[in-house]
Parts: sequence; C-alpha cells; structure tokens
Amino acid sequence: MDNHSRRIVITGVGLAAPNADNLSDFRHNLLHGVSGIQEIELRYFGKAPAGICTFPETKYRKKKDNNRGTRAGCLGVYCAHEALADAGLASNSYDPSLIGVYIGLTEHGTVETENEIYNISKYNYDVNYWTHHHNPRTVLNNPAGEITMSLGITGPHYTIGAACAAGNASLIQAVQMLRLGEVEMALAGGISESTGSFGIFASFKAQGALAEADDPRTACRPFDLSRNGIVVSEGACVYVIEYLDKALARNARIYGEIVGYAMNSDARDFVLPYGVRQAECMHLALKRANIQPTDVDLINTHATGTKQGDIEECKAIREVFSDSTTTYVNNTKSIIGHAMGAAGVLELAGNLPAFSDNLVHPTINVHNLDPECKLDNLVLNTPVEAESISVILNNSFGMVGINSVVIVKKYDQ
Repeated sequence: MDNHSRRIVITGVGLAAPNADNLSDFRHNLLHGVSGIQEIELRYFGKAPAGICTFPETKYRKKKDNNRGTRAGCLGVYCAHEALADAGLASNSYDPSLIGVYIGLTEHGTVETENEIYNISKYNYDVNYWTHHHNPRTVLNNPAGEITMSLGITGPHYTIGAACAAGNASLIQAVQMLRLGEVEMALAGGISESTGSFGIFASFKAQGALAEADDPRTACRPFDLSRNGIVVSEGACVYVIEYLDKALARNARIYGEIVGYAMNSDARDFVLPYGVRQAECMHLALKRANIQPTDVDLINTHATGTKQGDIEECKAIREVFSDSTTTYVNNTKSIIGHAMGAAGVLELAGNLPAFSDNLVHPTINVHNLDPECKLDNLVLNTPVEAESISVILNNSFGMVGINSVVIVKKYDQ
C-alpha cells in the first residue's frame, strides 16, 4: 500500500494538565469548568496566576533520573508512557528504530539557565559551581531525547520550535513522517515548563500581556471585555500516532483520524497576530481535508485572552465559517491557561471525547462578551450537547507570526 494514501489515526493519549493527569479527569473538569489556575510566587518577580501540573513524577522514572534531567523531560516521559499504555502498546510493540518522537516546544533551556545563574549567585558567581549537566539539559532536543532514553526508542527524535503553534506542528510532523514511510509509529505532542521561568512572566508583563485577577481562577478570560492578558501554564500531552490498518489489526481504540492540517506565516510582526493569515491557514487545512466549513462541528480556538489576539482570531473564524450555522466554538485556555508548546495538543485532547459524548465543553469566565468577539454558537460558561460531533478543527497560533491548524475526524468504518 502506498504510504501517502494510508489513513493515520490517534490511538493513545497521555497528558499532564494544570487540572488533571489523565484524559478522563481532564475531560470531566473541562465539562464542569474546573479551573487549574492558582497563584504562584516567582523568584525575582512576585505573585502571578499560573497553571501548575500535579502528576506522579516517579511513576516511570526514578527521582535521581528526574533530578539529572529536566522538568520538561519529566513531563514528557510521564506522558509518553501513559500514551503507550493508553494505546495498549508496549515499548517493543514496534521496531524501536521505526518509532519517531516529535515534541513541540515554545522555549527550552530558559528555566535551567535561570536556575544555574541563581545558584552561582550564592557563591559570588563562581562558575565552578555551575552544573556539568547544563548543556545536555538545555539542548533543544532534550525533552524528546529524554523520552527515547526512558523507552529505549532508537528511531529519530527531535523537537519542533514553533512558538505556541508547536503542539499542532508536532502532530503535522508525525503525519508527514508516517506518509513518507520514515517511521511506522510516532509519539508526538508538546511540552511547556514555562512556569519555571520568571523571564517569561516579566516579558509578558512588560508587553502589557500578563493576566491579572483577584481570583486566579478568573484570570484567563478570552473574549470577555475585561480580559487583560495571558495566564502562563505548564503542561504536556503526547499522542500515539499510527497507520489505521495497523491500529485495526490489533483492535485498537481510535480517538480520531487526522484528515487535514496546515501551517503558514504572517510575515508581518513579532507579536501582533493577523487574522487574514489565520483565515488562510484554516482554508488550506479544510482544502487538504477535502471538507467544507459546514462539515466542521467544533472549533477549539487559540484565543489567549489578549485584547487584539482574540479579535483577530474571531475575525478569521467569521470569514471562514460565515456560511456555517452549526459549527460550535469553544476555548480551553479559559480553564487551564496557556500551556505554550503543549497548548494545541492539550486542547485537542480535551475535545476528542466529544466524538463519543457529543458534548462541547464551555469557555468559562465570560460574563461580558466583547462585541468584536461575537461568534455564532460560541459556547460560554456551561457545556452544550450537540446533535453530533464528527469533525474538530484545532487552532494554534504563535509569536513571530506562525499559524497552525489540525483537523481531526471521528473514525467511521
């Protein structure tokens, strides 16, 4: 069979989110609007709302190995093992040389570098106290590499730097590598350790883009007139991506089929989003999926809670879906914050169960909808039961003008 024509599906999901460490609990908390945002205190910065993950960090790797590695690697190792277990696969179910590991990141190494500078500051900045683990901890492929070491995978591994579009980009990479026949199975996803970096918080604050609220659970409020910025979150999500025929041969549960995707660039500004290019990205993904906007049942928006960012995306959605009256729209960041490189894959994972329960989880914290963010069928504050959910379109956009769209379809024999 020509690899280009083979259908590609998701058969396993492993995740760590600010409000859950498995898909079942994650889905429950999204449907019930259970926020994962809390107030944290950062060195050099002070207090800020943020999303922090709690998960069994030593379930698959000893504490000493976690200490030698990174927070991102710890998150990735946990999620990769969970994804394989969820898919009903052992690490040797496939030839380990034919498994690819593709992990999306917004940034990596910042946390480790800040920590080391702080450590040597206690010794008058004597670099003799700088750890010899720093280089392997900060190379960009580190989180993906830590996964391969934990699982004995000898196929290709690398990370994809695509700002906050990186999670979607990892899925696209996995599909492309399977279609090329370079691998037979992939572990693909995204990771964010950004809550460990005061520099990220300070930069967003300097831009006027860091969310503030008396109650941290209400800090992330995309589309609301009172929105005032981003809530930084950590998180991770890894998928098992396989050929459909291989999945069927072992009677695997199929979460969905990846049928379309697209990436493009604004080529315009370092931080300001551009709805025109976002619309073009959605149009291209729909074309590749060979479906019409009216076929899409649910759009998970990227909206981060910044003033102009939310407006630009809503403009793009209105342009692409102007003729669709049945497409629901929601937002996951309102509940878990912005998990950066993990955002796209975490948000998609939280919506995949809609193929089974036909429920659209809500966007929370919207009490005064910005008229410029008005969308038909925008699901606010309480979940909605749809007649049927068969196609999900997932938006993820990032700084320096990078846009990504992934379309997943309910598997139908």
